This record gives sequence, C-alpha cells and structure tokens, in this order.
Amino acid sequence: MESGDRYGVAGYGTGGDGAVPPPPSHAPSVGPPPPGASLRAAAAALLNLTGLGLGYALSGRWGRAAVCWAATAVLLWVALPADPDGVPAGVLVGYLLVLVLAAVDGGRIARRSAVGGAWRPGLAVGLGVVLLAVPAGGAVVYGSARDEAREQMLLDRLEAGDERVATASGQPFEAAKDEYGKALDVYRALGEDHPGSRAAKLVPDRLKAYYDAVSTPYAKKRHCEAVAPLTYLRTLPDSVDKKVLGELSAWPDTPLAESLYACGVSRLGGAGSGSGGGGGTELGELLRTFPESASARRVAPAIDERIKDQVTALKGAEPCTATEVLRGLGATASRLPDDSVKKLSADADEGVVDGVYACGVDQFEDGKFGAARTTLTEFARTYKSDGRARQARDIATAAEIADDRPAAGKRLPPSKRPGGARMELVISNDAPNTVEVLYTGPVTGTVTLRACAGCERYSASEGPRRACKANGRNYPKARLRLPAGEYHFLYKHGTGAAARVDSYSSGTRVQPGYTYTSCTYVIERSPFDLDLPLLPDPIQPVVSPWGAGSSR
Repeated sequence: MESGDRYGVAGYGTGGDGAVPPPPSHAPSVGPPPPGASLRAAAAALLNLTGLGLGYALSGRWGRAAVCWAATAVLLWVALPADPDGVPAGVLVGYLLVLVLAAVDGGRIARRSAVGGAWRPGLAVGLGVVLLAVPAGGAVVYGSARDEAREQMLLDRLEAGDERVATASGQPFEAAKDEYGKALDVYRALGEDHPGSRAAKLVPDRLKAYYDAVSTPYAKKRHCEAVAPLTYLRTLPDSVDKKVLGELSAWPDTPLAESLYACGVSRLGGAGSGSGGGGGTELGELLRTFPESASARRVAPAIDERIKDQVTALKGAEPCTATEVLRGLGATASRLPDDSVKKLSADADEGVVDGVYACGVDQFEDGKFGAARTTLTEFARTYKSDGRARQARDIATAAEIADDRPAAGKRLPPSKRPGGARMELVISNDAPNTVEVLYTGPVTGTVTLRACAGCERYSASEGPRRACKANGRNYPKARLRLPAGEYHFLYKHGTGAAARVDSYSSGTRVQPGYTYTSCTYVIERSPFDLDLPLLPDPIQPVVSPWGAGSSR
C-alpha cells in the first residue's frame, strides 16, 4: 500500500526484545518495482538530460550528479566565448554521450528506488520538459553567437584585403601585383564561398575600389603605364565568378583600348620601331584585340598625320631627326595588322628618300663632313635611279676633301655644270702606287692614276728636282678640263706598293687662257717610319697659255 512517497514491508518477526525493525531505505533489488516507477524513471531521465544532474539529485546520488555538473562545466569552458568554428565535434559528441548515459542511468535508479521527499513524479516530468528548453535555448543562442563570430571573422578578412589594396596602391603595378592578387583572393573567397554573409554583401563596393586602385595610372593619363594593370584587370573574369564582378567584368575594355592607342601614338617613330618598338607593340595589340573599337579606327589617321608632319620637317633645321622618325613610322606601319595602315609605309619610305638627301646636305652645311660623306654615298648607292644621285656623289666627294681641307666645305658643289671656256689640267703620277685624285670647285669629280711602273721614292731634297722629269718615261696621266675658279684637291695614296703612304690635299685657282700641270710622287720613309707624299706647291699656270707645262 502506498503511503506518501515511500513504501514499507511488514515485519516478519521480532527481535529478542520484541521491537519491530525499521523499513529499508531503498526498494529491494529484486522483485517488482515500486508503484509509479515508470513515471519516476521518465522524470529522472528528463532531469538528467538537462545536463544539470537533477535526476541524480532527487534520487540522492550526489556523486553522479557531480559528474554531470563537471561535464557541463567542461562543455561551457570549451564553448565560451563563441568561436566561428563552434564546439569541436569530439567534445560535443562526448558530452551528448554523457547526457544519454546519465539519462539512462538516472531512469534505471529512479525505477528501482523509492524517492524520498514530497515531490510528485508528474510534476517532475513537467519540470524536466521545461528544463530541457534551457540547453535547447542555449544551443540556439550559442549558434547565433557562433554565426556572429563567423560574420566578424569574415569582416576581418575583408578588412585585411582592404589593407592589402591600400598598401599596393602606393607602389608601381609590377611591384604591387602580388599584393593585389592576395587581396583579390580574399574578395573572391568571400563572394563565392560565403555569398550570404555581411562581408560578401560589401564585396561589390570593395571590388570597385580595387579596380580604381589598380587602374590609377589610367585615371592620371599615364597611358603607357596603364597598359599592364588594365590588361591584368581584363583577365580577372577568367578566375573570378562574373556574378561577383558584375559590371566590372567588362569595364577594362574601353580604358585599355584608349591606353594602347595613346601609348602607341606617343611612341610612333621612336627607337626600336623595326623590332616592335616605336608604338608598334601597343598599336598592334590594339588592332588585334579591339579591331572594331573607336580607338582602333584612329590609328591610320594618326600615323598618316605623323608622316605628313615629318615630311614637312625635312625642310626644317633637323632633317636627319625627321628622317629617322620617318624610318620608324614606315617600319611600324608595315608591321601592323591592318591593310589601311600597312599602305602608309609607302608614304613614309618615300619621305625617307628625300630625308636621306636632305640630311646629308644638312650635315655638309654644318661641317660634319665625315657624316655627310657616309650619308650621301649611301644615298647614291641605294637610290641609283634618283635624279639627285649624281649631285649626292659630288657632295660626298667635296665632303671627303673638306674633311682634310675645311676650305673645300665652304659651299656646296653647284648642281649644274657651268658653261664657258675650260682649261686643261694634266696630272702625272711618279709614284709606285695608284693615286686617286678628288677635286671640287666649279665642278667636282674624281680621277684615278694607275701606279707608275719603275718609279721609285725620292729623298726629300731630290723629289722636287727629279719628279716627273725622267726622259723617255711614260708617266700615267689624267687630263681634266676645268672651268675657271677656285679648286681643292685631295690626293689619296695608300694602296698598292705604297700601302703606308698618307693622303694629302691642296688648293689652287684656275684662270682662263692657261693650261696647268701637276705631279705627284712619294719621298723616302722619314725617321718616324712614315712614307710621305710630297706636298706640291699650288698649281701654277705655264708662262705661255699654250706652251708645254712643267711640274713642280
């Protein structure tokens, strides 16, 4: 019979003194459970599931209740404060296992034991259900705190990416490229891996700032410097989801086309045009990548205008510079992948022909006789059919003479042959080597005298007395018919039997009504180990206008 919360068993006998023994404190371990055991077991199990060990406490099992308290304390110590990664799975599984075991054990004990006190099993079950809301609510609160911690962690990552962009923006692009790449990795991960986070919602604005930072050279009109970063931005859709980039995925196209155009045009005609420099690299990339762009349509007019400007500049103070620019323009135009641009190279090449001649003339007038000779000799050799080829050779001859005798470079050789009477100049060679004679004045030209067979060197004293005067010797001769005027001569020794003989120059005035003679010969080697040609006196007319000449 139930009496309160405890059950007793009638005594089976008396002691020696006749007293009745007290009832046992717990139900016997064998036999049927006390009445209401199932409800008490359910109540103890629910109370232990709360993690507070209340089922054990009501059953008077304080040691086991302490185990529950310790397990809950360990869980709280590990879980708090909330971490973005949550509670480690091992800890959570272990704690749940402890709660399940405590619930089963608590229910078993309560089922077999009479619980003291005045508590009601039904009320205990209700209390257990209510208290189960505590860990459930705690889990919800903890999940929210964990989510907030995760959001804060993602915001911190976003801030770290912003700091990388800020650092990189103060450096040249090539030096900052790695930093930009790391910042982009942050933005990409946030946008693609955590699309619903607060940080991900801020990524579009950060990417706009990112693009602005990378393209700073373009904003500052430093177009050549802007090509590399804009090209980099244009490749980002290959590695970043276009949904993350949005409208930014196509933004670099127009700025890049503009920068390629502006940079290429600024380098037109510059150094390295033949090897892709001089704007060819940038303009070629523009025409291949953005052939239909407004910038691409401006390439041909820009090159055409630059060619015309340089053709006009050939008449200015720096024709040599203009010529080199024209060479570069022609080389660039010929390499570009557009027929309307390629054909412009012919206009540049035509300008180069005029430019080479103008450059040689300018070099001569500036006293750069060596350079003028090289330029105009090359002109006459390259453009043989050009009507100025003969004049170019004459100027080159005068430049060679002037390089040794500056007076010969006071004026350009006349382009037209003068009319009127001409006087004869006979030049004889009494030297054992070939001699080339260059002359310039009212007319300009060259003549070559073959080596004199059997002729020899003279001493310094006997040369003037014996040169060209041996009876019966047939000296090699050249006969020139020259208009009156002042002439300059260059005798070029140094070939054949006298390969170490120096050249020399001289000058004279040819007057009407006279004939003139000259003789060239070589004196013995000096103590300084040089074979020296005789430097003759200026050519003099003979006494009788038509008499035999004598050489000096």
